[in-house]
Amino acid sequence: MTDVRIRPAGPEDLDPVLAFWKTAAEGTSISNDRDGVERLVARDPEALLLAERGGELVGTVIAGFDGWRCHLYRLAVHPDHRRRGIGTALLAAADDRFVRLGGRRGDAMVLVRNERAQHAWRAAGYEPQEQWRRWVKHLTG
Repeated sequence: MTDVRIRPAGPEDLDPVLAFWKTAAEGTSISNDRDGVERLVARDPEALLLAERGGELVGTVIAGFDGWRCHLYRLAVHPDHRRRGIGTALLAAADDRFVRLGGRRGDAMVLVRNERAQHAWRAAGYEPQEQWRRWVKHLTG
């Protein structure tokens, strides 16, 4: 996969990434807006990884590390570029980042209904932990 370049997103990439997620990502998030992604990149400039082929955005993953746990979000590959190793390359770059930062375990949030993603995560060596349940609270401020 020498024709795919993985790099961290910069401020100039935020609008293209948001547009990309509308096409390539499954589901939505309260943080999927300009302010949310801008805060992510400002706080951790290497967390949002982009895959490009020929200068075109073809994949993303957020590889966040809070000093305790490694979290993966928004693994998305453009539908026209799936099954070509782009997701694998993004996850390898995320794993490398986590190891450099001292991370010990990565976890991913995957929608229950997104069977395609579940297969991809399983193929990448991840497995569901059925004993855990995600709890959320939307914050207002």
